Amino acid sequence: MKITLAQLNPVVGDITGNNQKLFESVEKAQADRPDLVIFPELYLCGYQPRDLLERSWFIEAVERAIVEITAFSKRFPATGILFGAPTFSRLPLGRGLYNSAVLICHGETVALRHKTLLPTYDVFDETRHFDPAQDNAPVTFKGERLGITICEDAWNDDELWPKRRYDRDPVGELAEQGATLLLNLSASPFFVGKEEIRFRLVSNHARKHRLPMVFVNQVGGNDEIIYDGRSFAVDSTGLPVAVLPAFAEKAVTVDTASKGRDENYEPQEKIESVFEALVLGVKDYLHKCGFRKAVVGLSGGIDSAVTACIAAVALGKENVLGVTLPGPFSSEGSFRDSERLAQTLGINFKIISIKEIYQTYLSTVKSQLQETRDDITEQNLQARIRGNILMAFSNEYGYLLLSTGNKSELAVGYCTLYGDMSGGLAVIADVPKTMIYELAAYINREKEIIPPAVIRKAPSAELRPNQTDQDTLPPYDVLDRVLHYYLNENYSYSQLLSLGVPQETVQWIVKTVDRNEYKRRQAIPGLKVTSKAFGIGRRMPIAAKYPSF
Repeated sequence: MKITLAQLNPVVGDITGNNQKLFESVEKAQADRPDLVIFPELYLCGYQPRDLLERSWFIEAVERAIVEITAFSKRFPATGILFGAPTFSRLPLGRGLYNSAVLICHGETVALRHKTLLPTYDVFDETRHFDPAQDNAPVTFKGERLGITICEDAWNDDELWPKRRYDRDPVGELAEQGATLLLNLSASPFFVGKEEIRFRLVSNHARKHRLPMVFVNQVGGNDEIIYDGRSFAVDSTGLPVAVLPAFAEKAVTVDTASKGRDENYEPQEKIESVFEALVLGVKDYLHKCGFRKAVVGLSGGIDSAVTACIAAVALGKENVLGVTLPGPFSSEGSFRDSERLAQTLGINFKIISIKEIYQTYLSTVKSQLQETRDDITEQNLQARIRGNILMAFSNEYGYLLLSTGNKSELAVGYCTLYGDMSGGLAVIADVPKTMIYELAAYINREKEIIPPAVIRKAPSAELRPNQTDQDTLPPYDVLDRVLHYYLNENYSYSQLLSLGVPQETVQWIVKTVDRNEYKRRQAIPGLKVTSKAFGIGRRMPIAAKYPSF
């Protein structure tokens, strides 16, 4: 069977626009004369639609779009169209919706199949909206028996997970019922290393059941979540027949009778994938929200430098404004480094001193402040002044303010509410500090863009004389190691102690992470690139008392 894998970037809620892209993709695919064109999970409405699914008018609009696709399909009677959409379940009990795969050909609905396994971990909450399929069966189409699954249906593989999440294996069930070709429609989010897991998962299914398998994934950024695409087809031995690019729309036609070759698949280098994910996340977040330009506060540090570089690639240098806001403790080097970075990137650049405003603030409130040297209150005043000025540019010119705080800082609350946490999108909020240095090296891989002094200097907020981050925090390599196992791997306190980090350091990190949940609840959306990001994927109580150790 000749199948076109249509790896597209839908806009959540834009049913009309997504439908139009479907029409265009089917038309373009006709040059290859495909038997079937496959689109991703919930393609018609985009993934994740969240509580839009609770609006009956929204589902009715999806139904009207399906009617339009049915009529459109008559133009290409030899080509089936398989796409994801929410559909009414018509059940007397339950949520009332299915997460469905719809197969249409020559003016008729050939088959309707529903998602069996509904994930409720990390960023997923599908039982909030959908009912699970009670059964599934292969679909006879053009001489094949199609085993159609949707995303999570393929993720209950006992060879991949030490403990299976579900008591059913939809892929195995379809193979046992005589499927001759396995298909999976997905909206599988990106995190670093995810594509290799997916490829191994799908290859395992193909090899285990001795059936070719096609995986079609969504691409694009939707809010905090980034979808990398990387759709592919494998033969019955699990070898790749074709692999689509990461972080880009693409349609490729494959013949499922073709033999795969190892050389058809090479995993993307990990730091390259993080960079490209962040670029796509910034680009889509701004454009899908109606913005065209961004403003970034340039401190002379590595975090703001990496953020500015990502923004310039995502939006074009002419659409990025860098603003440096020197204060009473800012070094001359930080100002020069910010200016040099802006010149190298070719972005617009402004300098606004906050010294006078800071002194005015202090004189206004000093009678109410305690006479302590380098007080945290005075440090935060500077951060909030900077946040207010940057937000003024956002208000005046319609620029989106990009926050520049990293995951390590956010984890332990080394950030200021209504100060450096201000903005519309936190670009590197899920990037640990140690990975920031890797990104900087990647950005400078061909030529110097980020000044070497920015990379070499000790990280500092420059809110008091001779300040460095390590005055307050453990070394970043130690901090990031403990954070990874505490946040991403859910290590207990006793397990964390086995890492060889001093007990008092582990205690401080764990207590500080837990104590700063209130800050993170107020944080702006941050792009997800690791297996566990703050935000919708980590839901912890604030007003709570529980033993961390």
